[in-house]
Amino acid sequence: MINIAILGLGTVGGGVAEVIEKNQLEIKKVLGEDLHVKYILDIRDLPGVVKDINTIINDPDIKVVCETMGGKEPAYTYTHLALEHGISVCTSNKELVDAHGVELSAIARDHHCSYLFEASVGGGIPLLRTIREACGHEKISKIAGILNGTCNYILTNMKAGRDFADVLKEAQEKGFAERNPAADVEGHDTARKIAILASMVSGKKFSYEQVSCEGITNITPEDFAEAEAKGMSIKLLGVYDAENNSVLVAPHLIPKEHALYNVNGVFNGILIHGNMVDDLMFYGRGAGKLPTASAVVSDVIECAKNIGKNINNNFADLEPANVNKAPEKPQGQKFRVLDS
Repeated sequence: MINIAILGLGTVGGGVAEVIEKNQLEIKKVLGEDLHVKYILDIRDLPGVVKDINTIINDPDIKVVCETMGGKEPAYTYTHLALEHGISVCTSNKELVDAHGVELSAIARDHHCSYLFEASVGGGIPLLRTIREACGHEKISKIAGILNGTCNYILTNMKAGRDFADVLKEAQEKGFAERNPAADVEGHDTARKIAILASMVSGKKFSYEQVSCEGITNITPEDFAEAEAKGMSIKLLGVYDAENNSVLVAPHLIPKEHALYNVNGVFNGILIHGNMVDDLMFYGRGAGKLPTASAVVSDVIECAKNIGKNINNNFADLEPANVNKAPEKPQGQKFRVLDS
């Protein structure tokens, strides 16, 4: 039996517990033994939870920790402590990965454990592991992705003629958007994700602050009408361009014949171009309790199969990238056009 702990019993943390409970038979087939949640840590007074991280990291039975707290603190401190104790950490925390992923990955390597973050980009889509393993031999020249389900849900509904404010309110009521939606609609969430992707494929550390970022708050129904007249739609994309060494988040016009045109609602779509494999398309639920939790559990299983070893996540010891400014929009045009 492999014993693990969950840090943070919020949406994703609760989902991790549910995935392990409901799919225990499937997990055992892959892992070869049972996976057991021995501890859940949360700041709230909830039945059966612990509040002291030392209870977890000082228990020799704990082999893997799921950090699903979000934010930088106390997530950073707890992750740092676990890794120093040789306990692997799996996380969905894109903010922490962007800010401290290089440092934490090096600590994991030095203490013969792993720091994995499949769920930080693309929700339930098995994206990072595919890049790391199946495409590790490829020269990735470009990544263009719809990486935020909230924005895509809003834009999909605006395409049907609805107003931004009304759709945002609906998204909040359905739980697709936070009460304060700024990180989503202003593009910051997408910026963190494309920075992580660029770092994984480039061998240099791209940070959120280096991403040229534009959100969706200035898009109008009239913009969609004009785009439709040209046979296009509008999507918020994160784009990494290896040739220009730039990272960008901005609304783009997407031609109907493009693979990303029909990625609608809360779904994500990511297009990756490799020099040998050509174009690869990844599609699936980019957020949500169970899809995101499923990605966390996939990392837990990989770590559990490699106890006492470090899984190279392509992040340890990355030097900062010297990022170039993204190309400007064509003069007189409100949007860039995704042409490849």
